Amino acid sequence: MFGGSSLHEYSEEEEDLGKVYDSVLMRRLISYLRPYAFEVTLIVLLTFISTATRLASPYLTKIAIDDYIVPKQLEGFRVIAFYLLFLLAVEFLFSYLETYRLEMLGQRIMHDFRMQIFTHLQRVDMNFFDQNPVGRLMTRVMGDVSALNELYTYGIITIVANLLSIGGIMFMMLWINWQLALVTFIVLPIILVMTTVYQIYSRRAFRDQRKFRAQINAFLQESIVGMTTMQLFTREYRSFEKFGEHNQKYLDSSIRSVFYFSVFFPMIEITGSLATAVIIWYGGGQIIQNNLSFGALVAFLQYTQRLFWPIRELSEKYTIFQRAMASSERVFDLLDTQPHIVDPAHPKQLQTMNSSIEFQNVSFAYKDDDYVLNNVSFRIEPGEKVAIVGATGSGKTTLINLLCRFYEIEEGQILIDGLDIRQMKLDNLRKRIGIVQQDIFLFTGTIGSNINLSNTTIQPDQIVAAAKEVYLDPFVQNMPSGYDSEVKEGGSGLSVGQKQLVAFARALAFNPDILILDEATSSVDTETEHLIQGALSRLMSNRTFIAIAHRLSTIQNVDKILVMHRGQLHEIGSHNQLLQKRGLYYRLYQLQYKDQER
Repeated sequence: MFGGSSLHEYSEEEEDLGKVYDSVLMRRLISYLRPYAFEVTLIVLLTFISTATRLASPYLTKIAIDDYIVPKQLEGFRVIAFYLLFLLAVEFLFSYLETYRLEMLGQRIMHDFRMQIFTHLQRVDMNFFDQNPVGRLMTRVMGDVSALNELYTYGIITIVANLLSIGGIMFMMLWINWQLALVTFIVLPIILVMTTVYQIYSRRAFRDQRKFRAQINAFLQESIVGMTTMQLFTREYRSFEKFGEHNQKYLDSSIRSVFYFSVFFPMIEITGSLATAVIIWYGGGQIIQNNLSFGALVAFLQYTQRLFWPIRELSEKYTIFQRAMASSERVFDLLDTQPHIVDPAHPKQLQTMNSSIEFQNVSFAYKDDDYVLNNVSFRIEPGEKVAIVGATGSGKTTLINLLCRFYEIEEGQILIDGLDIRQMKLDNLRKRIGIVQQDIFLFTGTIGSNINLSNTTIQPDQIVAAAKEVYLDPFVQNMPSGYDSEVKEGGSGLSVGQKQLVAFARALAFNPDILILDEATSSVDTETEHLIQGALSRLMSNRTFIAIAHRLSTIQNVDKILVMHRGQLHEIGSHNQLLQKRGLYYRLYQLQYKDQER
């Protein structure tokens, strides 16, 4: 929380901006426009019409001045004035439709991106989440996708519109008077140089901004999650200082960016004024020599003003492209992460529903060759009650993770009713297994929705029946809205014991063939544990039962106990059998027994 390596790693990742333009990434980004081909075509058409109206207005002004105002011809002047007003109305209408359609298109594409990313996150392996912090994934779904929105709304199509405007304006100026046009274009190299310098310095400032913003996000997330620890050890002031340091760095980088912006755009305006002065100087001389009309001079002044606006916008698009390329690279890197644990090409169905479990010479490592399980073999018969014990890090929870196929084993086989779990569909496998963990996660919603997890096949009466079986119903009935009572984020407002009872009711409602308790009672009080133990007899009936436990006193009545030690199955047998062996289980029991006597 206070400046660890993860924060540095996160900020370093966000610092990398990638290329300003990448043809491969751009092709992938453009592919998201294909479902909206009609919308894109319509926007391009609207852009063309609005651009054409902007080009026509100065030329009509030239005609009005040269043909009617200067010669003082009132006949036909009203028609020209009407045309000018009509063009203004058309320009407003089509610019509005263009902006509206473009924003709607961007929002729809962002919706598609977010849905695709969320769907993908539901498919990737658990190992992926072990390696990627939540803050990073949130940045992908929200921050990077928002950056892509800018590309679609103010990037691809608007760049085409800007280039079309610049080309059209230059053509009209050359058509009206090519000599004056060439004189006016003298300022364009100056703009090119200023834009290049601005892009170099703004890129540096933007890189720093992104890096320091990532540091703020990472530090803020860690601070909020670890707020209890921070307050417990009275580290508020130090945390405040660290946040102030990150915030100051972000402020300094933002000020630099503002400085470059505030220098560049006034210089563009000054250059535009210089172009205006050149037009007045040269064009005025041409008028005196009768080589240029007054209307043409006015049209040139209008075209010049309109020429510098898209040029300024194009310089702004540089930053948008820069941000979008970096964001798209990270988004596509996430989407290209393929899950290793997938359904088999030809899945097999279980022929029986006995729920026997067998581990055959199973070895597994979370990372490289650092094995946490080494050649583990055992069999659990259908309906058998089994406990798994051992020191922290011995591999107890790993056995359960592998059984649910959250991770893929390196060696050996895991069989359910004689069928390798790798030959089963993941849905079919996991539907047969119910797990009650030590740390219960409750979703925002109601008590009822947290029991059936919004599964419409589990009816309200089944929810109530499951709650009654685990002694949760009396507690729920005392709540203001019963089973419709709201559950706050993370289950805040509920005690640990109440959360555990909800988890037990959830497991019972889904009626699994295999029930697993992963240290489910280690954090509850004695009264709640008594209720849970009373419910276990009902939960265990007619199903295979596995319990991971630290308290050996709670597992004495199971059929079989597996004793894990340093990733290996050290002992196996009933409680009495293991005590008679006077091995590892005996020593663990003696230690806990002595602790209980004190």
